Amino acid sequence: MLSIDLTGKRALVAGVADDNGFGFAIAKALAEAGASVCVATWPPALNIFCNLLDRGKIDDSRRLANGELLQFERIYPLDAAYDTLDDAPEDVRTSKRYKDVGDFSISGMAASIARDFGAGGLDIVVHSLANGPEVRKALVDTSRAGYLAAIAVSAYSLTSMVRSLAPLMRPGGSFISLSYLASERVVRGYGGGMSTAKAALEADTRQLSFEAGRRWGVRVNTISAGPLASRAASAIGIVEKMVSYYRLNAPLTDDLSAMEVGHAAAFLSSPLASAITGATVYVDKGYHAMGMAVAIPQWMKDEEAEQA
Repeated sequence: MLSIDLTGKRALVAGVADDNGFGFAIAKALAEAGASVCVATWPPALNIFCNLLDRGKIDDSRRLANGELLQFERIYPLDAAYDTLDDAPEDVRTSKRYKDVGDFSISGMAASIARDFGAGGLDIVVHSLANGPEVRKALVDTSRAGYLAAIAVSAYSLTSMVRSLAPLMRPGGSFISLSYLASERVVRGYGGGMSTAKAALEADTRQLSFEAGRRWGVRVNTISAGPLASRAASAIGIVEKMVSYYRLNAPLTDDLSAMEVGHAAAFLSSPLASAITGATVYVDKGYHAMGMAVAIPQWMKDEEAEQA
């Protein structure tokens, strides 16, 4: 029987702060396949996440098929806006939520992983990171600072993580990021430069697949996932509307689950996908294939009536 076997592999999933999003689901899927899992968490959410774990608040979500709980080998602080600690402004470094967590930069996390596991101690890196401070603004109304912040955290951080972490990985290692169809098509309400950031992420995936493949022998892919009404996605403000639109118009009409994306990530991380790199893999119930709407949801009709 052909199966996904990640026994003996170590994964880092960057961007996990609760049990509600794609990052957590990917971590769980990798663990189900036998990998040991470390996570990286945004410092302002670190204490909350650790408290959820310590108090058993997300034990139901952590339950694996064998009855055991998903365990995180390490939890690292990470603010992917900063390549080095010196890049962080002093008011950030000394703020209440940052000052006691250690080096929270990308290079600081890489140094911690090197100390903990040594060279060759990492096999899988998942980039589940995005931030668009002005995502609710139309692109034309987005400030330069908001636009560049979206690009920096949502796209460039993948390049920085490949540069810092690929040298720690065994040949055949896998990088995976998370994209969205707004990279190539207009999604009304997905603003603030985030559509541009996702387009950059996909372009960088192709370029990095060549450069990192030739230099370190690792693969780089991205998953273009359909919408999920997670806590993180609620920042967009329209995620429930996006889900309802997909439900009406995708070839498969059941809502996307986070674990479906997790399973795709586990496959891409495995030897079964050893020849796949530089790819954008759609996990969106087939919506990306559609060229015309099948049905218009009532909320869109109401908005059009208000604008008439």
